[in-house]
Amino acid sequence: MTWTWRLEDPSGAAVEPSSIGVEVPGADNQGDAESWLGENWRELLDKGVATVTLFDGDDEVYGPMGLAAP
Repeated sequence: MTWTWRLEDPSGAAVEPSSIGVEVPGADNQGDAESWLGENWRELLDKGVATVTLFDGDDEVYGPMGLAAP
């Protein structure tokens, strides 16, 4: 399976990555997917992404997870 992030706006609606100039790569494992997010969350937040949800193929693993500090 491929691990991917769904980007979401403040209302929880999915954000198409290309609409904000971002490419969300698929990863071979959860660790690689989480590493990508760790390196890119600030840019995503700056572009209006409020939360993300992690998927393993079609299976939701966790989320939505907020990007902003509480």
